[in-house]
Amino acid sequence: MKIAVVCANGKAGQLIVKEAVNRGFDVTAFVRGENKSAAPNAVIKDLFEITKEDLAPFDAVVDAFGAWTHDTLPQHSTSLAHLCDVLSGTDTRLLVVGGAGSLYVNAEHTACVSDGADFPEVFKPLASAMAKALGELRQRNDVKWTYISPAGDFQADGERTGKYLLGGEELTLNSKGESVISYADYAIAMIDEVVNGGHIKQRIGVVKE
Repeated sequence: MKIAVVCANGKAGQLIVKEAVNRGFDVTAFVRGENKSAAPNAVIKDLFEITKEDLAPFDAVVDAFGAWTHDTLPQHSTSLAHLCDVLSGTDTRLLVVGGAGSLYVNAEHTACVSDGADFPEVFKPLASAMAKALGELRQRNDVKWTYISPAGDFQADGERTGKYLLGGEELTLNSKGESVISYADYAIAMIDEVVNGGHIKQRIGVVKE
């Protein structure tokens, strides 16, 4: 299986690459500068310059794009739209590193994590931008996409336990009533989904077991 990881130099991207490489997959990193990931192959190119020809050889493309500043938050939508346009009508699957803010907290799916009174104000613009991108992704029937939301507490330096629970559209808690997962365990879930491919055109969530 050939896997491309876009924005592979980020914290999530590097761990996703490492997980895939350790499992013996053929991995290529797409990065803007020097490749800092464990991928043996790299394409030095800005995400917005990636072409259909660039991604044609791959079975799956992992989108690990991240933007945090006010000026760049809209790129959550534009970057995802670009990758969708590039992959439109192909069999190559697109797996997106998503956010937790858009996970629903009720059965009616009318309230999200980011709507909660205790949701940090500082993260609301990011949650809103990522939710908008997800809403637009849901309209794409021409791409084999899967959107993977982490738990509410997404820990960059958390331990790799090798165990996680798979959820759906609603926030899933573990047996301790926690919504937490490390980047390393999230990477396991991501590559598992790349391999299994059972959630085409769906959003799923993952939480530490």
